[in-house]
Amino acid sequence: MVDTKVTLCGIELDNPVIPASGTFGYGYEFAELYDINCLGTFSFKGTTREKRFGNDTPRIAECPSGMLNSVGLQNPGVDAVIAEELPRLAEVFHKPVMANVSGFSVDEYVEVTTKLSREPMVGWLEINISCPNVHGGGMSFGTDPKMAAEVVSAVRKVTDKPLIIKLTPNVTDIASMAKACEDAGADGVSLINTLLGMRIDLRKRKPILANTTGGYSGPAVFPVALRMVYQVAKAVKIPVVGMGGVSTADDVIEMMMAGATAVEVGAANLVDPYASKNIISALPDAMTKYGISSLRDIIGSAQ
Repeated sequence: MVDTKVTLCGIELDNPVIPASGTFGYGYEFAELYDINCLGTFSFKGTTREKRFGNDTPRIAECPSGMLNSVGLQNPGVDAVIAEELPRLAEVFHKPVMANVSGFSVDEYVEVTTKLSREPMVGWLEINISCPNVHGGGMSFGTDPKMAAEVVSAVRKVTDKPLIIKLTPNVTDIASMAKACEDAGADGVSLINTLLGMRIDLRKRKPILANTTGGYSGPAVFPVALRMVYQVAKAVKIPVVGMGGVSTADDVIEMMMAGATAVEVGAANLVDPYASKNIISALPDAMTKYGISSLRDIIGSAQ
């Protein structure tokens, strides 16, 4: 009998598989398809202070081995999430959930964090300083170590719950970004968010996405994500949540060997809504195949 349990920032998970923010809504949509309590947890849709429609359409473009998205943090706003989304989720999910916090200013990050951290169902706060699809916020905080540290320090003051900072790959040195977040009080880091990319419509001779650029995700980014997880895990002492192109149980094990304590599954959920469930089901056989009795034992084993 293999042991799939891991502990993320002091909270035990039945397994390390976590659907990534933006690919799993607020959970209950997927609960119509299967019992989502099989998940380690999941990170719900990026939430801002005010309701956001998101970017203009078109905001999805297919690519070989992946996709571009420029959704732009569409969400109902934090008050509506607390009043409507979380009660609906509580009916179908009986574990701590990861709240993804997004913002356009330090004050907004603080306000949204304060409100979500009061919710008993919220176990971790994933602070997204890495969204490439919004202007005046998101990734701008995640490309400057000083700005990243400012956000982390500010939200650290308003919650005792674990803070996991979501990092962008669109930087020269992601390890230094992770270290700046650790020094400012982060309990963990998650990476990578999407890579910045674009496509051009050859007939119209203009970018496919209304926003011109978008975030590239899918299997093609896995080697890049794995490299960055490996580098960050060597640079910090706090837990790392790995993501980027994960679509199989083998990918989860590889991420964990690189240094990840838990692993998020993103674009795969958009291709197959059962992707995370199938990965969890396949994990025990994959562990047996590679002679792994406990996932805790392999975290960082390739370092």
